[in-house]
Amino acid sequence: MITDGVEDEEKYLSAGIAGLQQNAFHMHRALDSNNLKDALKYSAQMLSELRTSKLSPHKYYALYMRAFDELRKLEMFFYEEMKRGCSIIELYELVQHAGNILPRLYLLCTVGCVYIKSKEAPAKDILKDLVEMCRGIQHPLRGLFLRSYLSQVSRDKLPDIGSEYEGDADTVTDAVEFVIQNFTEMNKLWVRMRHQGPAREKDRREKERSELRDLVGKNLHVLSQIEGVDLDMYKDTVLPRVLEQVVNCKDDLAQYYLMDCMIQVFPDEYHLQTLDILLGACPQLQPTVDIKSVLSSLMERLSNYAATSPEVLPEFLQVDAFSRLNSAIGKVIEAQPDMPVVAVVTLYSSLLTFTLHVHPDRLDYADQVLGSCVSKLSVVGKLDDSNATKQIVKLLSAPLDKYNSVITALKLSNYPRVMEFLDNETNKVMAKIIIRSIMKNETYISVGDKVEALFELI
Repeated sequence: MITDGVEDEEKYLSAGIAGLQQNAFHMHRALDSNNLKDALKYSAQMLSELRTSKLSPHKYYALYMRAFDELRKLEMFFYEEMKRGCSIIELYELVQHAGNILPRLYLLCTVGCVYIKSKEAPAKDILKDLVEMCRGIQHPLRGLFLRSYLSQVSRDKLPDIGSEYEGDADTVTDAVEFVIQNFTEMNKLWVRMRHQGPAREKDRREKERSELRDLVGKNLHVLSQIEGVDLDMYKDTVLPRVLEQVVNCKDDLAQYYLMDCMIQVFPDEYHLQTLDILLGACPQLQPTVDIKSVLSSLMERLSNYAATSPEVLPEFLQVDAFSRLNSAIGKVIEAQPDMPVVAVVTLYSSLLTFTLHVHPDRLDYADQVLGSCVSKLSVVGKLDDSNATKQIVKLLSAPLDKYNSVITALKLSNYPRVMEFLDNETNKVMAKIIIRSIMKNETYISVGDKVEALFELI
């Protein structure tokens, strides 16, 4: 991608929009006079403006949206032509004679969607043809937007359960295969952007790549909206295929975003029933991936799921969610020996919050979390990272806030062991929090050894 400064880029964008609008004007005149030949000629010239390499993703998107609006009008014209008796098969073949490959593929996708509407051929055959033909564009930016267009115009024409395009020859499996294939190719293009251009422009490229992440993520959203993707299909097909692509791309930006995207778009029930598969991928991610945020997001969603749907609590026990999460966190920390201490504590703080929400009656689980945290921090000693100590305070405050009783906290054998990692100043802060909790909840401690344990704590 060539960028010559903001002013030059604005000039390139203005010139591109002007060229696009001029050809769009002639295309509309041809459409009004039912001149198909000229309509295709001017639409191809209009789409040639998208061949530019002189725009950043943000500016290219502005140009693309202008073209997208015009293509919707062209699609309506093709649909009306089909209803008037024009052969959609001949039209599908005709647009393939456009001179340049990028305009040709945009036109092919546009006509292809009308072809699916006609039901003159199985939807899966047309979708497969389109997703494979798009491989003709290997330029990352142009390829991403082309495939984004394909995804956008085809999403309401997938052979889903209950869809008018479902039939003996077209099933939900075909819909899933199409979306996953398009997703895979888009992710490859997105990752490839990282390695294009000089090393000194790496930061700029990563910023631009970040701006494009939603183009790739929309495929996962489309997958989540397919009615026929039930738990079995998600577990056996969708999740393994998506995770395979995420792990194999070995790109930290892509891995972080796509893992988070999956957690957000698919149902909580699916995450709960496939925890072992999802968590199994975490230690395989790049060491630079912010895995604490990914896992914390997952645990927060599962906590909220348990809170809003109490009837699912037995399922958490059935799949042994706590043990799986605790084990996964340990494996992730082992796989990333350079993980900052604050990230380690944050993970256990999120796990403790999850445990207190989902299993409030299992003090042994809460104590186990604190014990795991002690085990991982034992190689560090006293903490001198202020962010890490803040997370420790949050970790230790969670049982006090949940149970409103310091007596319950005293039952956790690992509670004082975690406090040992705090420096003197933060220890005083934690002691004040404990005392405030006692006063607020008017806690009465009558047993001598409990009083002694409390004084040792503060």
